[in-house]
Amino acid sequence: MRDLYPAIEPFHTEMLKVGDGQTLYVEECGNPDGKPAVFLHGGPGSGCSPEHRRQFDPELYHVVLFDQRGAGRSTPRAGADFADLTTNTTWHLVADIEAIREHLGIDSWLVFGGSWGSTLALAYAQTHPERVTELVLRGIFTLRNSELAWFYEGGSEHGGGASSVLPDWWEDYVAPIAPERRGRLIEAYWEILNGTDEGARLRAADAWTQWESRAIHLLPEPEEELTHEELLEALGFARIENHYFMHHGWLREGQLISEARERLAGIPAVIVQGRYDMCCPATTAWDLHRAWPEAEFHLVEAAGHAFSEPGITDALVTATDRFAGKD
Repeated sequence: MRDLYPAIEPFHTEMLKVGDGQTLYVEECGNPDGKPAVFLHGGPGSGCSPEHRRQFDPELYHVVLFDQRGAGRSTPRAGADFADLTTNTTWHLVADIEAIREHLGIDSWLVFGGSWGSTLALAYAQTHPERVTELVLRGIFTLRNSELAWFYEGGSEHGGGASSVLPDWWEDYVAPIAPERRGRLIEAYWEILNGTDEGARLRAADAWTQWESRAIHLLPEPEEELTHEELLEALGFARIENHYFMHHGWLREGQLISEARERLAGIPAVIVQGRYDMCCPATTAWDLHRAWPEAEFHLVEAAGHAFSEPGITDALVTATDRFAGKD
């Protein structure tokens, strides 16, 4: 059973201007002469953390991590700065990944993404397959209508959603929304998160973020009341996510799954999915696996969504070790 690698610090950080008034926080970790890899964080809007560095052997990998537009240390921030999100789309982020690769002089790299990061990894790899040496994907999310309905709308006419499994937490999620607006929750949240009432924005951001943070682990973890600064971070996270979901990621329905087999042909890949993932249910990973059987598929028992769950950690680190040529 493989564990995360010990904590490391970046050997280089910078703030990279990518146009549209956007400046991205970029860090490089591990071995400057190692195998290039780029880590794509989740959300969208969550930003990178020191734990994310630990999924790669620092002696073998040159790992690039960055905070996507509006998130983490990138500016302007979607929460504290209440940034305009017009130029924050999937395809702007795909272009940003290419800008970072070119800026760092990297010819091609392993692309690693979990949750929303898997969406972005698939979009990037299908756009620039010649720049991708391998793919490692976890907790698959592709922004299909059924996926958004499952977790954010309470299910659909075709069946229940996460609300039927987590009914007590669901009540907290819908609390900021007037009962008559609960038939279109993503839209109702958009109006509040982008409205003029700061108190209402922060309460909605807290509820949105809490719903996600509670659901990502198979077993719940202790909760803490957020500080004002943390609420502003939550507002940025919620605004960016909601913005992407309102626009279905600027993707055609089912695009990333239907085009995977043709566009990703020949790229070695590993898909890791927790069987009891409440945020990104296993049916999406299974549909991707069936559409793209060339990719190695791992359905991890006794695991939810988080990369830190033991079975998921083991599968991810095993994949990065193998792609670096390590036994």
